[in-house]
Amino acid sequence: MNFGFTDEQLALAATVRDVLRAHCPPAALRSERRPAWEQLAALGFFGLLAPPESDGLGLGLADVLPALEETGRACLPGPVVETAVVAPYLLPDNPKLASGALCVAVLPPGQAYAPDADLADLLLVARDDGWRLVARESVRLVPRTGADPCRPVFEVAFDESEELGGPVERVLRRAAVATAAQLIGVARELLAVTVAYARVRTQFGAAIGSFQAVKHQLADAAVAVEFAAPLVHRAALSVDRAAESADRAGGAADRDVSAAKAAAGEAAVLAARVALQVHGAIGYTEELDLRFWLARAWSLSAAYGTTAAHRERVRTALLGGDLRRWP
Repeated sequence: MNFGFTDEQLALAATVRDVLRAHCPPAALRSERRPAWEQLAALGFFGLLAPPESDGLGLGLADVLPALEETGRACLPGPVVETAVVAPYLLPDNPKLASGALCVAVLPPGQAYAPDADLADLLLVARDDGWRLVARESVRLVPRTGADPCRPVFEVAFDESEELGGPVERVLRRAAVATAAQLIGVARELLAVTVAYARVRTQFGAAIGSFQAVKHQLADAAVAVEFAAPLVHRAALSVDRAAESADRAGGAADRDVSAAKAAAGEAAVLAARVALQVHGAIGYTEELDLRFWLARAWSLSAAYGTTAAHRERVRTALLGGDLRRWP
């Protein structure tokens, strides 16, 4: 299959990238919880997937992948996937979503803590029988220690909630693919920063980027990213197709989503490891901004299913005879 993003999709990503470069620089990660959110809301970013009747654009998940990748590249704090991807599907009639006036956090099944729950106006909780909606005033939060300083996690308790229903897995597919797209962005930024550092850092009278061992590590990470990105694109198409066919293609979508999330998580973690090895001990110090992207790679690789869990689902699907190709 020949796959290419349209000029409109790439233009959207370029606009998001410009906004994030201007309003979410690395310095903002040290002092702000939601930098650039107001500017992205004015751009219409949070209404990209919302239906037109709620002032959104009604785009498909594949349409917004390049833009989501840019949020990973910028290490944008806040519940981006939850507000821009999950909420439009579960709360399609809420007009505040498209305007960016509503911030949403998610507590996925099997997960003890909810990231960025302190910022959320609404909390979406996944249960075996469907989703539940919890208002901010009904939530009790206890902060817990997490790997990502820009993605703090909280233990959640509540007394009152509203039943939303709806299949949990269908929503989690979208969240996993969107998170995989962010991981691709994180990995690409880690590679770009590390390559630039390897060109100027000298050892034994030569740039360390000229050493064969460093070249091989960077090349391995670059190959992993370039192999993972098409899997994310395919997963987004599978998810969109499953939605259009009333979920008849759900089995293939589950397999494709897991393949994408596993590959993107592995690529980002590899890029993080290589970045840390090339930078040396300075890579995780407080003074170097690189630590934010390292932490984001580690935290997102475990979000919406670990790499091991998604690999297990792919293995089960393949051994069960699911060898379908697109479409």
